[in-house]
Amino acid sequence: MSAAYSSFFGRLRFGLSRRMLYLWAKSKSIGNPAGDLDLDPLKPVIYVLPYRSLSDLIVADRECVRAGLPRPVRPPREPLQQEESYVFLSSESSWVGRPDPRRQSPRMGQILDAVERGCDEVQLVPITVFWGLSPDAESSPIKLLFAYNWVGGRLRKLLAILLHGRNIRVHFGKSMSLQALTSPEPDHERHLRRVNRLLRVHFRHQRTAVVGPELAHRRTLLKGLLHGPMVKEAIRREAADNNISHDKAQALAARYANEIASDFTYSIIRFLEVVLSWFWNKLYDGVKVNHIKRVHDIARGNEIIYVPCHRSHIDYLLLSYLLVRNSLTPPHIAAGINLNMPVIGGILRRGGAFFMRRSFKGNQLYTAVFNEYLHTLFSRGFPVEYFIEGGRSRTGRMLSPKTGMLAITLRSFLRSPRRPIVFVPVYIGYERVLEGRTYLGELRGKTKKKESIFDLFRVISALKLRFGEVAVNFGQPLPLADFLDQQQPDWRTQALGPDYRPAWLNDTTNQLARTLTSAISAAADVNPVNLVALAMLSTARLALDETSLAKVLDRYAALLRQVPYSDSVTLPDMDGQAMIKHVESMQMIQRQSDALGEIMVLDEPQAVLMTYYRNNILHLVVLPALIACLFQNNPRMNRSQIERLILGIYPYLQGELFLQWDEEQLPQVIQTWVDSLVAQGLLREEDGQIHRPDLSSADFVMLSLLSRSIIQILERFYMASALLLNFPNGSQTAEQLEALCTVMAQRLSILHGLNAPEFFDKTLFRQFIQRLVDLRVVRPDEEGRLHYVAGLEDIAENIAKRVLSAEIRLSIRQVARTSKAE
Repeated sequence: MSAAYSSFFGRLRFGLSRRMLYLWAKSKSIGNPAGDLDLDPLKPVIYVLPYRSLSDLIVADRECVRAGLPRPVRPPREPLQQEESYVFLSSESSWVGRPDPRRQSPRMGQILDAVERGCDEVQLVPITVFWGLSPDAESSPIKLLFAYNWVGGRLRKLLAILLHGRNIRVHFGKSMSLQALTSPEPDHERHLRRVNRLLRVHFRHQRTAVVGPELAHRRTLLKGLLHGPMVKEAIRREAADNNISHDKAQALAARYANEIASDFTYSIIRFLEVVLSWFWNKLYDGVKVNHIKRVHDIARGNEIIYVPCHRSHIDYLLLSYLLVRNSLTPPHIAAGINLNMPVIGGILRRGGAFFMRRSFKGNQLYTAVFNEYLHTLFSRGFPVEYFIEGGRSRTGRMLSPKTGMLAITLRSFLRSPRRPIVFVPVYIGYERVLEGRTYLGELRGKTKKKESIFDLFRVISALKLRFGEVAVNFGQPLPLADFLDQQQPDWRTQALGPDYRPAWLNDTTNQLARTLTSAISAAADVNPVNLVALAMLSTARLALDETSLAKVLDRYAALLRQVPYSDSVTLPDMDGQAMIKHVESMQMIQRQSDALGEIMVLDEPQAVLMTYYRNNILHLVVLPALIACLFQNNPRMNRSQIERLILGIYPYLQGELFLQWDEEQLPQVIQTWVDSLVAQGLLREEDGQIHRPDLSSADFVMLSLLSRSIIQILERFYMASALLLNFPNGSQTAEQLEALCTVMAQRLSILHGLNAPEFFDKTLFRQFIQRLVDLRVVRPDEEGRLHYVAGLEDIAENIAKRVLSAEIRLSIRQVARTSKAE
């Protein structure tokens, strides 16, 4: 398009073209252009589009008007002497072929010349128009003919408008200072080449971030896997170890590759987008997405690995759906081989799932093929998603991470660190999870059911329930190179290669797993169900009058706002009364009326289910709850006592709840929470001492409710310690101690009426025992028997006396002695 908009006929032509195009077309911007660009209104703006295209310009102009930005078809601010504010990076036009991006636009040269002659700073804004979001395929001529993103030639653009004009996305890149891109030397041609090169790189990276890298044909990819150096060596070794021919070993490797690899197809992605749009709207009142801009900011030029928490089978469907809806490339997803069922497995494979066995142990050929496949995905730039918890959480809290996929990722990066890898932690929070009652049954001892296609019908039957809202929070991205710089500063100078396995790999992988798990927890969403569960489960009889419950909910929300756990945590925007009505409408709490008012009640089955939702946010309140615990048995304490006692027990809580603070940060956080509790009136400070409120006051009731939210964790700690101390040192293995703890917890739950299956969940005891080993409080010998340090009794008793009631301490010691006698 020539500089003709300034004339009457030019404006008439452009206006008619826009009306005709938008009779059919629909477009929307990716993100918030007006807020993201942060343009200086006093400086001229020039928009840059990659290829000469009237339809792209019309769409860009329409989105600029919608965002309240300067229009590209209007003249820029003085002193630029231009009739329009846009530039096509390539000015060449053709009917069939793709324009040559190296054919530079004369207008860019004119603008650059003005800057070199002393013009004010010019703001360049790259604009990319995507006609659909399907990537090209390397080996499919038909797909290449009808590819509709970054199409070249007027004929292909016409086809793009007809076929994909209802799905247009527009991305506004960050503004670039044209003045900053030039050097003091008067070399116009060099400046022009540099500006064009930077813009071409921007457009190429932006295309990859939104539509993904080019897809290889699956047969081509599988064939390439067998030529990887690690796979070729594994094939040779398989043939030698099992006395079979090379061709037979290679055929086995090919079978493994076919079992693993996805068959990513955008037609299935589009189909799933339509189906899932109906499903989410039918199932949920809304899907909230928070901090998605963090992903947009790193999508260009980085290999993104999404690491979500795993609460439901629909986690991976939900995340892929939201990424597509937000104009980001859907990831390839690691899925358990148990999901490779008839029909469902094929759909998941075409939606990006690649399947992995639960264990690779003893199968070196399978391990080599899987590692090579993952390395291929990373090196080609495909986003990847996997769950570091391994399986779905049945208790609502983060599970201890599995390090297998992380170790493969680290080794792949060390093998070829040219493409940056960035981990993106993702928290997915449900107000009601689909599998809630199934999880309850499994915690009570039922055998985990094998997945089947009939599960789909069970999900459909559950649609009659109200599931509320679901939130997806994207946490702070973690660049792998930066993490390695902190953990192993000299990693870049070490000898890298396909078989490189440094001595520090295991420790670094474990630290990476803990860091990512903490980052997921730090992106938690707090919803009304979480807060109601937190409050109601802390009551003695699972009942509280409505007015008091509303005040407790308001107090919890105020505490979480006053001392934010992290800048990624999100909170509900409603008051306590509205939260109660919301949870009541979901039939997750009941109401009883009498002459004195309304009482909110949890029946026993519902109370057990609500522990799941409480556990989603337990880590957010663990420090104030622990401070509150200290004042149940102690009327006053000074700040140094509070700090010392919490520092003593914090490592065990950190291991179970994956808390984010290290030992250096913790004292300041403790003091901040003490200040907040004082400000809220739950504690008071006089003469250098922190006092609890009057025992008959509402503030003490609130403090007691807060303390009870973590009391079961402290009881489990005391149980494990009491059982260790009641047996001769070095007489029990970790498995024996875990079994004894589980039986003891079951007995105590009967004696004290604790109908909470997670209280005797053996997984939690296993994690706690491992934490004791990690902290060197206990040490396993060569036979696996645990030897505890001399100070364990002092640690356990000192903390127990401060935070546990005498009744509970006595009961635990009695049961421990009984177990020894048996």
